[in-house]
Amino acid sequence: MAFLRNLLATLVGLFIFSLLGFFILVGIVASASSDEAPTVKSNSVLYFPMTGILEEKAVDDPFLTVFGDGPQIQSLLDIITAINKAKNDDRIKGIYIEPMYLAGSYAGLQEIRDAILDFKESGKFVYAYGEYISESDYYVVSVADSLFLNPTGAIEFNGLDINVTFFKGMFDKLDIKPEVFRVGDFKSYVEPYIRKDLSDENRLQYSELLSSMYNIYLSNVSNSIQIPTDKLAEISDQMKVSLPQDAVDVGLIHKIGYEDELKSVMKQKLGMEEDKELRTMKMNKYIQAIAAEGKYSTNRVAVIVAEGDIVMGGDEGIVGATYAEEIRKARNNDRVKAIVMRVNSGGGSMTASDMIWRELMLTKGKKPIIASMGGAAASGGYYIAMPADTIIAQPNTITGSIGIFGMWFNFGEFLENKIGITHDVVKTGEYSDIYTVTRQLTDAERAIIQRGVNEGYEVFTQKVADARGMTQDDVKKIASGRVWSGEQAVGNGLVDQLGSFNDAINLAVEAAGIGDDYSVSYYPKEKPFIEEFLEKMNAKVQFTLFGMDADPAVKAVKELNQHKGLQARVPGNIEVR
Repeated sequence: MAFLRNLLATLVGLFIFSLLGFFILVGIVASASSDEAPTVKSNSVLYFPMTGILEEKAVDDPFLTVFGDGPQIQSLLDIITAINKAKNDDRIKGIYIEPMYLAGSYAGLQEIRDAILDFKESGKFVYAYGEYISESDYYVVSVADSLFLNPTGAIEFNGLDINVTFFKGMFDKLDIKPEVFRVGDFKSYVEPYIRKDLSDENRLQYSELLSSMYNIYLSNVSNSIQIPTDKLAEISDQMKVSLPQDAVDVGLIHKIGYEDELKSVMKQKLGMEEDKELRTMKMNKYIQAIAAEGKYSTNRVAVIVAEGDIVMGGDEGIVGATYAEEIRKARNNDRVKAIVMRVNSGGGSMTASDMIWRELMLTKGKKPIIASMGGAAASGGYYIAMPADTIIAQPNTITGSIGIFGMWFNFGEFLENKIGITHDVVKTGEYSDIYTVTRQLTDAERAIIQRGVNEGYEVFTQKVADARGMTQDDVKKIASGRVWSGEQAVGNGLVDQLGSFNDAINLAVEAAGIGDDYSVSYYPKEKPFIEEFLEKMNAKVQFTLFGMDADPAVKAVKELNQHKGLQARVPGNIEVR
């Protein structure tokens, strides 16, 4: 009894200690989040550390501010707004960029690149210094007036690639058999589960997509550093740059030097004495400052930020019911004069996509709707963009992938052969257990499911035809699950024009006829701090396994579990590197 009493007392003590610790922790983080907005001082340089992960509209994370836990999340739309503001802000004299591998899509990097080029129109300087400059980072910093590379650093300039991981061999060893249903030669999301390499169709679409994106890359870099594209292609193909001096010799960078040397150049530009401290303001602080200084107007442009997988439920991604409600509220809000659908999604559930599509169609004609495509607006992502009055994409946006598939797994042999678990069934009808995961489907069952997939494809392509003023037959010629770059999509009629997020806002304002009297509001609204904090604490528990980060594996399993019903997804996780 004494042992049990002591054990109980210890457990109670630990609980009370943990509870007190939790509230102290919340207090610390809440205090960090309640600081007053930073002040922008005169003669400042906007410092942009290009690091972390680029998201469309990141939530301000005081937990990260206090503990510095994990990679920094950078908010693309906020960065663009900040650079635009800095252009005409007399307190900001220039921009200093430090590339440290910013993980984001090339379309997102294009947005930043375009904003910096526009900033340079003010006559203010843009300087950059790097120790290791990745190919994607270089796409942005190539616009700099002066680019320094550390003497012991490196620059990557050897072309782009798409690397696809295949799981069929693993499934074969485990006796797990995928059940796959699809329409279209290019609907290749399922290929990693049924093949060990790329199909000819998939290799073709990836090759043409990558070629289009790299041509855009070379063309834009060529315009910035005044080296012909064929010369840049030669430098890349033959990997002529492997040392810092190589980069100087071929003209990719301006100078080999240290950060303090570049800061001395900036001081001279600002007319400062060498012994004075350069006044820099980090991008995230400037974003906070201009947000506090922002104007208010009763005329609003509602930007609905749709990023991630399109799903039926949960608290992550683009939840069908949640986003349908946001669109409905924007339609019924008299202060909202126009809607911009900012889409960065490779798709997901067709039903969830259709719920969002329906609310946009109910809004169409009542308020201007402009679709602004980010890194990807493909498959279900294209489904929720196509009702817009105008669709704008970056030239390197991944879009299209108009197709449908269904997939789940037969675990019967795995459970029996590897674990020793067997199943039996009693049912009232021949097809009562059609959606089982413990046996192989019959031909009749496959025919039933395939019929639903075929019907979904007809619905999708007809809606595209109606939205784009095309015949369904013409849509099918460019559909079949194939992905296109934004540049290609303008040519085949899936996108109206190339442009940036700013272009989408300007078009929405013009269509609404509200002149300069407007403010931009983002939806869905950020969650209250404490709710966001608790979710992050919970995520830390979920994604840590025996001291190891299990995030990628857990996410992969969760995604497979979300593949319920017909799916309209981009062909695999297309990561262009």
